[in-house]
Amino acid sequence: MHLQTILYHMMIYIYALSLLFYFSDVVDASGRAKRTGTGLLIFVWIMQTGLLVQRMIMDMSANVVTLFDYLFFVSWLLVTVSLVMSRFFRIEFLVFFVNVFGFAIVTLNLFSRPDAQIQLATWALVRELLYVHISLIACAYVVLAIGAIFSAMYLFLHQQLKRKHWSKPMRRLPSLESIDRYAFRCVLIGTPLLILSLAVAITSILVEGRALLLLDWKVFTTMIGVGVYVAYLLRRTLLLQTGRPTAIWNLIAFSVLVVNLFLNSLSRFHDWS
Repeated sequence: MHLQTILYHMMIYIYALSLLFYFSDVVDASGRAKRTGTGLLIFVWIMQTGLLVQRMIMDMSANVVTLFDYLFFVSWLLVTVSLVMSRFFRIEFLVFFVNVFGFAIVTLNLFSRPDAQIQLATWALVRELLYVHISLIACAYVVLAIGAIFSAMYLFLHQQLKRKHWSKPMRRLPSLESIDRYAFRCVLIGTPLLILSLAVAITSILVEGRALLLLDWKVFTTMIGVGVYVAYLLRRTLLLQTGRPTAIWNLIAFSVLVVNLFLNSLSRFHDWS
């Protein structure tokens, strides 16, 4: 366990160093800094993968899911997606901010209790449903987080253009239309994942015979978040709204999910004990 802690701290330091090189590339368009940052990030991904596999084996043998491992899985997904985007898309700002978000989760995870856990049911069907729920909700958070970053980039670029502030890093950003389209696609993918994860969670609760948990406030706040995202999609598809209003709407929806995630301790739905 002590070795895991040392490796985790080493991973954080290497992750921070990778972000410094990425930031240098974002500011000054340095290809050498980008290559170094990418190499360090690949090393972080390898360390994360090894630690994640080890902890998943431990959790599955004990029939538990810890909060520490759940957040660690989300950060691993963010690093994985950022490496894919770095390889196939030349949007350095997006890769940088996705990793800033992932680094924040990894760092904040130090303050979580590694022993805080959900005891999985011994019934195989319920246990498998919970695994599916956790996988879907993690993927939904990652995709919607990237969509929120796109919306924040849109608002930033829109404001800079409005003020006629032009700089060298801004030339490397996609157009407002492209950023808005990317954000919409992320929400278009993430919202069904979010709905499916909620449906699987409700199904597992009904199978366990704990229907009273459906009255928990977390269920209602999650539905509110889903409702805001559905409203966003309706604005885009039916009302044909684009630009700044829908970017703000997207950020509000993601904020609801973030608040919902970090208030798990007040809910009986995810009893991290």
